[in-house]
Amino acid sequence: MSLQVGTLDRKYAVFLAVSVVLFGVLKFGSSSGGGTMVVAATDSIPLAEKRLEKLRQAAATVPAKEQILKQAQAELAAREGGLLRGDTKAQAQAQLMELVQGVAKANGIETKGVERWTEAPIDTDFGEVGVEVTFVCGIEQLVNLLAALADQPQILATNQVRINGGTDKKKLVQVRLGVSGIVPRKLLPEKKAGTTS
Repeated sequence: MSLQVGTLDRKYAVFLAVSVVLFGVLKFGSSSGGGTMVVAATDSIPLAEKRLEKLRQAAATVPAKEQILKQAQAELAAREGGLLRGDTKAQAQAQLMELVQGVAKANGIETKGVERWTEAPIDTDFGEVGVEVTFVCGIEQLVNLLAALADQPQILATNQVRINGGTDKKKLVQVRLGVSGIVPRKLLPEKKAGTTS
């Protein structure tokens, strides 16, 4: 009986050793390079060719996209050239006032001063500053002033015109004119929640 037990133990030991070797071969022999699966060469070549073709197509579109980007940047720079410039809101307002007074003076109109300053955000990138001025002029001078303001390289808008007729023989009119210009949004102060202006 003891002879049989020793034989059985030896058989089990050999079986266990063979099982461990097979398990090790299956476990470690089927993976290489940190657990990545080995792909047959016939499967990887067509896939690699497809990936290469997609990359070539994407690379072929790069020059056209760069050209579109350059055109967009040039157009943006041209449009932003019409912004009132300044490091502060006050500087942009002063530039607007100089423009209005300069165009008025070129048309023989003397402005009487600033009635009111305005400001408003337009969106996250741009804002608007405005000025209202009063003056007395002939109707032809007013028409010429409005045309000259529209011809300025800056982006200006006439947002208010009030005309009161005069009683003098020269047919002069009293005008209250509101003109606004576009500025970078960073020049306008952020409004706090719950405040109005």
